[in-house]
Amino acid sequence: MKTSIHFVLVIVVTCTILAFLCPPAWAHCDTMDGPVVKAAQKALESGNVNLILVWVQQKNESEIKKVFEKTLAVRKLSPQAKELADMYFFETIVRIHRAGEGAPYTGLKPAGAETNPAVAAADKAIDSNSLEKLEELLVNTVKEELHKKFHELLERKNYSPDDITAGRKFVEAYIVFIHYAEGVFEAAEAKQSTHQEHTEPVKEHVH
Repeated sequence: MKTSIHFVLVIVVTCTILAFLCPPAWAHCDTMDGPVVKAAQKALESGNVNLILVWVQQKNESEIKKVFEKTLAVRKLSPQAKELADMYFFETIVRIHRAGEGAPYTGLKPAGAETNPAVAAADKAIDSNSLEKLEELLVNTVKEELHKKFHELLERKNYSPDDITAGRKFVEAYIVFIHYAEGVFEAAEAKQSTHQEHTEPVKEHVH
């Protein structure tokens, strides 16, 4: 019983600290209705820790299993304890998952919070077993931006050799256009995003 009470205190203190320290910056897996928390909820309700272990690296399995067992024990004490224990578990699993991605943990965003349109469409594609909407969104977005940047480039292309200011504006548009084309191509053929042990931090590209 002492262990359970101590764990509840740890949960309260942790949640309080996180509430004050976490800045308002969020990621898809940091939301209360995101895939990580959903998996954590299913794991707690079923008592099957394997449902959440897939979201962390192998080296973190032992830690997650210990927190999972303590959470199961504490959540039986009362409705209030259950709520606190569950939130502590969600915070822990998301933090460790984010660390595995090489990303900082910034707290949990409420369910229903706005996410990147492509991410939302990607989740719907998985649920519906159809890429149609996601593909349409990505293709249209890239096409619109590519045409926009290309036309801006063409508008500045035929500048007078003696107009240095106009020439620099062309160079600026050229760099933007080339970087965009290069970035889209590299993102499209990227192979690193295939979950390399949850994953290695993506290296910043320098042109």
